[in-house]
Amino acid sequence: MTFNLKTAIKYITLFSVGIGVLYLAFRGQDLESIWLEITSANYFWVAVSAIAVWVAHILRALRWQLLYKSIHYKVSFANAYHAVIIGYLANLALPRFGEIGRCSIINRVEKVPMFASIGTVITERLFDVLVLFITTIAMLVFQYDIVSDFLYDTIYINLVRKLATINYTWLVGIAILFIMLIGVTIYFLRQKFSKKLLRIFVNLRQGAGSYGKLKQKGIFLIYTAGIWLLYLFSMYSAFSCIKATSELHLNTAFTALVFSGFAMAAPVQGGIGVFHWVVAQALVLYSISFKDGLAYTTIIHSSQVLLILVLGSLSLIRILIKK
Repeated sequence: MTFNLKTAIKYITLFSVGIGVLYLAFRGQDLESIWLEITSANYFWVAVSAIAVWVAHILRALRWQLLYKSIHYKVSFANAYHAVIIGYLANLALPRFGEIGRCSIINRVEKVPMFASIGTVITERLFDVLVLFITTIAMLVFQYDIVSDFLYDTIYINLVRKLATINYTWLVGIAILFIMLIGVTIYFLRQKFSKKLLRIFVNLRQGAGSYGKLKQKGIFLIYTAGIWLLYLFSMYSAFSCIKATSELHLNTAFTALVFSGFAMAAPVQGGIGVFHWVVAQALVLYSISFKDGLAYTTIIHSSQVLLILVLGSLSLIRILIKK
């Protein structure tokens, strides 16, 4: 019961942080003007943007299916797709829970060992992190004159100020204590559950090594590139939904995509608040007012959340009926 209470407090706190960032982003803004922009938006382009994200989810399911195939598990595309969508639905409630949730679904409907699935998800995420790293470097190289001031004034200066207030003696002590605690925990777990831990390790290593065993590496990389290109197209097509952003070019969408990648990595349900503030700041670099940036981010974020709520609910019903 204590664990459940701590977990609930943790997620409520993270959600509160997201709401707090959302409040700070909208504080002092002309909310009536923002709402007017949202209600008068061209929803054809909102739909195009949402469909692009949906197709990216389909490619993600196909990519995941390839990894299973490489370690000799036959997972149907339908089950991989439903698991991916339900995972995104779970992330709206509990950050990062969706990764475990979709592995649990595959375990139940396809009988794939849980930790083998987790290993494949780790492989997926590593490639996504690699793409985010490459796109970040590309942004810094080709648009350094635009983003350098923001990175220095908003990120670097604030980071230096925060680091200056840290008591490093306490930090080192806590780190040593944490490492010792992990070591002791692993020792006792090995003593009590050695065979089970070995089985978990074998399954996890099998899943994590799925890309190395993959015969269709080219297709996997094409799927990965396709996912991120669709995300880019989603950001770009949504520019046309409101007048303030309709003249923005692909390079702006590229920068917004990189910023959104870091925003969605924050442990907050659905990136709420963080996504709005970060992407709106990215648009400010291209002479878009922060108010108009908030209108754009509210539209694109809300459309994606609505997409996941609808598709996730349908997939959940389908899995429950099948079970």
